[in-house]
Amino acid sequence: MGKLPLSAIRVLDLSRVLAGPLAAQMLGDLGAEVIKIERPVVGDDARTYGPPYLKDGEGRDTRENAFFLSANRNKKSVTVNISTPQGQEIVRQIARECDVVVENYKVGDLKRYGLDYETIRAVNPRVIYCSVTGYGQTGPYANRPGYDPVFQAMGGLMSVTGYPDHLPGGGPMKVGPSIVDVITSLNMSTAILGALYHRDVNSAMGQYIDISLLDSVVASLSHYGQIYLVSRVPPVRRGTQGNGGMPAQMFACSDGQLMLSAGNDAQYVRLCKVVERPDLITHPSFCTNVKRVENRDEITAVFDAIFVEKPVGYWLPRLAEADIPSGPINNFAQVFAEEQVLHRELEVGSPHPLDPDLKVIRNPIRYSETPIDDYAPPPMLGEHTDEILRGWLGLDDARMAELRAAGVI
Repeated sequence: MGKLPLSAIRVLDLSRVLAGPLAAQMLGDLGAEVIKIERPVVGDDARTYGPPYLKDGEGRDTRENAFFLSANRNKKSVTVNISTPQGQEIVRQIARECDVVVENYKVGDLKRYGLDYETIRAVNPRVIYCSVTGYGQTGPYANRPGYDPVFQAMGGLMSVTGYPDHLPGGGPMKVGPSIVDVITSLNMSTAILGALYHRDVNSAMGQYIDISLLDSVVASLSHYGQIYLVSRVPPVRRGTQGNGGMPAQMFACSDGQLMLSAGNDAQYVRLCKVVERPDLITHPSFCTNVKRVENRDEITAVFDAIFVEKPVGYWLPRLAEADIPSGPINNFAQVFAEEQVLHRELEVGSPHPLDPDLKVIRNPIRYSETPIDDYAPPPMLGEHTDEILRGWLGLDDARMAELRAAGVI
């Protein structure tokens, strides 16, 4: 097998918490050497986002928590105090050797440290410098702080997530995971890969990339956003109902719930046969998908009454045999026990100094010639400081001791 696609790329990760670290982790998964700069003693803010934490040999909590572990594998941790002139110079020297810089400081914040794009570009004209902020580098909100839930709300996602107001538990609902951070990280990694291609294939220089969480969540509205732009009518919350063919939603069974989506007329016909209601195939309110969508509440009530009569274990095999998209409502334990999830090996080993059996979630990209099979554990704070400063910058024992005594590293 060949080298991973980014095996010749070096990345300087100045980001913290989730969106930026996830983007840098993606580059690391693809083979890049990622140097993560953290504050001495304190580290990335995410190191405090516990529990749960990994345990030490005596069963006590360490500072290695699940949140940090989720976004920092395949990286090397170097501790540098960038508030000091010596620390700033160290980071600039590292940046000189890198292809990519990722940062998520407030707009203009890194300029006072001499680590902004213009300063780094002066020492490394080929650098791809990606900044991620809440609202972007320009505009009336550019200097505002913000976290994922704020952008789920402000960007419209919560307005179309949850049950309608008139139903029990109705109202806007946040998506469980920090989905805006995740989406933003994918936009970052895509943008960086495009900029690297432009630089290396088109013999161009580096460039600056401005990514924001607000831009990312609005763009992620996709067909919902386009529905509004065409109609100028805001889409409504529909609970678990799908957006295309009907019926499509979560249905309660006698012992649990299942999810199905009859996305076209052929699937609907097969569904009617599975539930032994052939009369519904030609029902005047349901005989085409357009009619079923128009009468979504009526058809949902019909299938609610059907599915609740029998258990999940009765329905799902029959729906699968009829080739109707459907599945159980899994909790996380059930997700990682699913036969298909086990087959795809989505839970992989990443042996950690504190836990040789540590598992992480496999990168979903599947290359035929350069498979992603290296999952180096997320680093301990400052684990690679000596390796990078000695190996990259050539610092000797005396200089390293001097910097440590001064609190620079």
